[in-house]
Amino acid sequence: MKLKSWLGVFAWGMLTVACSPDAEKTEDQPSAQDEPVATSLVEAPAFNEDSAYAFIEKQVAFGPRVPGTKAHAQCADWLVATLKRFSPEVVVQKGEVKTFDGKTFQLKNIIAHFNPKASRRIMLSAHWDTRPFADQDSKDQNKPIDGANDGASGVGVLLELARQFQQKLPGDIGVDIFLWDLEDYGQPENSDYPEMEDSYCLGSQYWAKQPHKPGYTAAYGILLDMVGGAGAQFQLEEVSVRYAGNQMARLWGIAQQIGYQNFFLNVQGSPIIDDHYYINTIAKIPTFDIIHRDGQSPSGFAPYWHTHRDNLDNVSKPTLKAVGQTVLTTLWNE
Repeated sequence: MKLKSWLGVFAWGMLTVACSPDAEKTEDQPSAQDEPVATSLVEAPAFNEDSAYAFIEKQVAFGPRVPGTKAHAQCADWLVATLKRFSPEVVVQKGEVKTFDGKTFQLKNIIAHFNPKASRRIMLSAHWDTRPFADQDSKDQNKPIDGANDGASGVGVLLELARQFQQKLPGDIGVDIFLWDLEDYGQPENSDYPEMEDSYCLGSQYWAKQPHKPGYTAAYGILLDMVGGAGAQFQLEEVSVRYAGNQMARLWGIAQQIGYQNFFLNVQGSPIIDDHYYINTIAKIPTFDIIHRDGQSPSGFAPYWHTHRDNLDNVSKPTLKAVGQTVLTTLWNE
């Protein structure tokens, strides 16, 4: 995904970086390692990684889902139609936003509700747009990327979860799936335009300030970003720990309990500004980010991040299985 290159990271401690506000620290928020996990778990349905991969293939087949393009419009229509097969209530939130380069777009946040009468609700989200330029590549930097991992992987996992939810969902919880638009149209580091604060995550920022349903809230949220890379490892990202440490710890503990400890590491990660930052700070819904970081890469993300190599060759079914099954098992044990 995205995260916003190191423009998408903000400074806490020894970290450098760029254009974001200081996060509001919740002083009594426990560390993500503090939350105990039950010794026995309710068995969840099996997550189908082949189906999730097919959903990713379909998105990529439209071409780069850049706002204002035919591929973006076609993919939006397909996402809405697909979710309507699984959900009794699908909403498309539209709104005008301006990007760092002075362009105005009408965004489409796509939202599906499951078990809508339940009072306790869990929020799952990912972004569905793709980056309009390959600013981390050595060539064709002004051309858009496929975004197979950065965008499509999170959406693919959520669509497969939605398919599962139409068949069964624990009766005492409701789940809401949010697909954010204009997440990855953030300002590149070498941009000639005046610096724009909060240039990433425009869809989630828009929603956080004006929810599709007045007063909407959830017990907590889970953001999926770049969750399909081969050998991906997910750390305890610092913004997530500060705002949703208990909830994050519980999912990490479940992942380790069901055999995915090589994916979900009990390691403190550096802070990132992603969609969850605005959900936490504006909408006030405790939300954590499942996002792959790569400490061996200069960018801190996978070597193909924001390049033309972010294609289907770098999407791994075992990683999709690890993430999808962990989220599914967490929901089944609410």
